[in-house]
Amino acid sequence: MAQDAHGIDSNESSYMDDSEGGSADSTTNALADYVNQQYSRAEDARYADENSWIKAYKNYRGTYSADVQFLETEKSRVFVKVTKTKVLAAYSQIVDVLLANNEFPLTINPTALPEGVAESVHFDPAMPEDADIPEAPLDLVGYEGDGRILPPGSTMDSLLAERLGPLGEMLEDIPVTEGPGITQTSITYHPAMIAAKMMEKQIKDQLEESKGATHLRHSAFECSLFGTGVVKGPFATTKEYAKWDEEGNYTPVKKTVPEISYVSVWNLYPDPNASTVDDCDYVIERHKLTRSQLRALKNRPFFRESAIEEALDLGENYDVKWWESDLLETANGGNANDYGGNRFEALEFWGVMDREIAEESGIEIPSEYEDEDELHVNVWVCNGEVLRFVLNPFLPRRLPFAAVPYEVNPYSFWGIGVGENMDDTQTLMNGFMRLAVDNAVLSGNLLIEVDETNLVPGQDLTVYPGKVFRRQGGAPGQAIFGTKFPNVSSENMQLFDKARVLADESTGIPSFSHGQTGVSGVGRTAAGISMLMGAAAGSIKTVVKNFDDYLLQPLGEAMFAFNMQFNFNENIKGDLEIRARGLDSLMQNEVRSQRLLSFLQITSNPILAPYAKFPFIIREIAKSMSLDPNKVTNTPEEMIRQAYLMQQMAPESPAGGVPSPGDLTGAGNANIGVGGVPLPGEAQFTGEGQPPVGAPPPAPPPQPTQQQQQQQAPMNAGLPPGMLQ
Repeated sequence: MAQDAHGIDSNESSYMDDSEGGSADSTTNALADYVNQQYSRAEDARYADENSWIKAYKNYRGTYSADVQFLETEKSRVFVKVTKTKVLAAYSQIVDVLLANNEFPLTINPTALPEGVAESVHFDPAMPEDADIPEAPLDLVGYEGDGRILPPGSTMDSLLAERLGPLGEMLEDIPVTEGPGITQTSITYHPAMIAAKMMEKQIKDQLEESKGATHLRHSAFECSLFGTGVVKGPFATTKEYAKWDEEGNYTPVKKTVPEISYVSVWNLYPDPNASTVDDCDYVIERHKLTRSQLRALKNRPFFRESAIEEALDLGENYDVKWWESDLLETANGGNANDYGGNRFEALEFWGVMDREIAEESGIEIPSEYEDEDELHVNVWVCNGEVLRFVLNPFLPRRLPFAAVPYEVNPYSFWGIGVGENMDDTQTLMNGFMRLAVDNAVLSGNLLIEVDETNLVPGQDLTVYPGKVFRRQGGAPGQAIFGTKFPNVSSENMQLFDKARVLADESTGIPSFSHGQTGVSGVGRTAAGISMLMGAAAGSIKTVVKNFDDYLLQPLGEAMFAFNMQFNFNENIKGDLEIRARGLDSLMQNEVRSQRLLSFLQITSNPILAPYAKFPFIIREIAKSMSLDPNKVTNTPEEMIRQAYLMQQMAPESPAGGVPSPGDLTGAGNANIGVGGVPLPGEAQFTGEGQPPVGAPPPAPPPQPTQQQQQQQAPMNAGLPPGMLQ
């Protein structure tokens, strides 16, 4: 299945005629009018939020808004950038949690009852043919109504072969049985888990190639400052990878890979009646394009060349919003320049549209959609021209956006960020600091009082060191004298500190968490600091949970759906579930590691060992120690390979079987550290610890019963082959 630059099946069509002059058709313009109407609705609905974002950004940059009025007596214009400190503290905590070990906090596991792929299979190379071992129940078909059908002529062996997933070729010539092995020498594999880990590795590799960490950082910053972070995708894009042949010729390789991108909140216009992306009927992204960028759209699938040329001929149409001028002035120190010059404004519409609107716009609807009352579409509009019209290619139908709130506002699409939470306290701190500075300036200088009647008229009354005044009468000191202004800046600074405490409480980010010194009370001890840091972590826990629920989980599900729909590798597909685990990273590594080690010690008991997933435990211990589990633990494929190597290298026993895991000699039935006592005449005989001459030989050790073997099997299955989860 070929895909276009946005992950759309090439079997789709734009359903629009791109004949000469067709782009100017009035029916087509009706579709553009519809998109512009929805854009205007969304723009009007977020005006209040834009004001809040502008205020937050000005506080972040330390710039007073134009509506701030200063008294004539106020000389200081100092701005205390506490908002910036709090925003960066929240941003760093989020990034540290979400990108720990330089990987996305996403895990993929089989469902509780995986369909299509066997949960576990096993084989026993040493199983006697007449052994009376109960087989695990074989449930290949399931139950009535579960959607699984037994094809005519199928056998249990053929059905099981289809359910081996990525192990199909490796175990093709090996007679395997569904279920975990219960003998001492059996080897168990977990095809469902192997498929899950292969899918997880594939998704993380795709996110890394698309610079997903960078886009996530951008969204995390805007989420901290403005209250909402947005990520778009995945879309299929063609990337060129550098490659040189043996002769040194540059032969780049082109691959189609999924890609995600960050979208600024300033350019996102969601359905004004929705509170989440899932509730949106539509979402519009506003693009600012140069002439070259607009012309380059011709090279992307399903963009209408004639419509693009018409939009170019109509000239630049970028409409500079009021907030754009404020943003640029704040960013550039008051210089806005020509922000919208030589630019085109293009609207990208994703959402639901009534079928009648498309038909009235002259769009041919495919026959398979004749019974549909509404269509999920993607439309690009510029200068009143429809540049692109395609049906939403994603299955299941979804909007390719994920928006995460810093603090959930249940009555709005937009969240509440650090900037809004401490707006009032920022104003208070600025006011008290200005008062303190102005008072310090006044109290640090003398107020000069002049009696002009005692001075020669016409003199310059400016005071400076070495100034000479001419008097015409009166006693000395009666013409000019100074007055000391009282210093009350300490009271103002006390109020400033109170405002800082309010800022800590309103944002949930205490000052000591971003390096403030001078912490008193319980924070003066190591244990106290640990308690305070634990309490501070609780405030960010909700934010990280929002990232799990609103961004990572939808993004992981979208990547999974993308690979299920467009990826040709059948080995990574299966009945899998995605879980975001950003919140798991909040637990202190020391505590988590200690708990995992304690649990590992508990499950070392032979009775409890069958209930533990040792590979998962080992990977989690590595994570808690800040180690990359992919580098210090074996993958399922490596564990399988190691199991085969161990089997090939192990010598056969005289009975024709394979030695037990505790047999180091190959003789069979040996115990580690016991061995036989050498007899006279044999090597290593010393005469010590030997039975008296003529004494009967010692009885052989009792052989374990079949029940004991079954009880010991979970311990022996703890070898790499049997530990695959």
